[in-house]
Amino acid sequence: MLDETRILIVEDEVSIARILKLELEHEGYQTETAPDGLKAWELIQSHSWSLLLLDVMLPGLSGMEVLRRLRDRNDQTPVIMLTARDTVIDKVSGLDLGANDYVTKPFDIEELLARIRVHLRGVQTLKQEENRLKIADLEINTSSHEVTRAKKEISLTAREYELLLFFVNHPHQVLSRDQLLQKVWGYDYLGDSNIVDVYVRYLRQKIDKDVSHKLIHTVRGVGYMLKDQNA
Repeated sequence: MLDETRILIVEDEVSIARILKLELEHEGYQTETAPDGLKAWELIQSHSWSLLLLDVMLPGLSGMEVLRRLRDRNDQTPVIMLTARDTVIDKVSGLDLGANDYVTKPFDIEELLARIRVHLRGVQTLKQEENRLKIADLEINTSSHEVTRAKKEISLTAREYELLLFFVNHPHQVLSRDQLLQKVWGYDYLGDSNIVDVYVRYLRQKIDKDVSHKLIHTVRGVGYMLKDQNA
């Protein structure tokens, strides 16, 4: 299990919190416990969490209130609600507020661990998607800096990569030479302004070589544009 996988256990029943902590740490997760809603909210604001196990009935702030505050600040950390009650209205209220799952006490620890794994896999998938940029058959992995076109790996220099990244982050936009020079080379660049044309040519030789449709287009008198003409 990855070291950065951190789970916050928000549970006021000491025996349950202790069991959860022991079981989760045995599985390789890092954990911390909060005995009430106020402490939980303090930890949520001051730390990053992979998943929350959140009891509904808590002193200080209720689990529902903690969940509401979490989602109000657009924090999409997975939340599994824990409750001694199994009423439909409790489940509906929690799900409406943005809970990802609901487990009723007493729960089977193996089932809970399985649900935790499911939600953590969902987070990892989302992160992988966030780390990938794509236009047509061109893909960039922003974590590894790997670039592929039609599944074929393309080797770029650091400057070529930065230029391509700026293009991909501004698809179907006309980008002037001055704009590219400022954003990719920096405002304090003192070299030849023709460097933009030179590097665009380098990129074309690598990105648009041996393919049926080109992605980098010249806009006469203005600059360049990255666009998928088949879109």
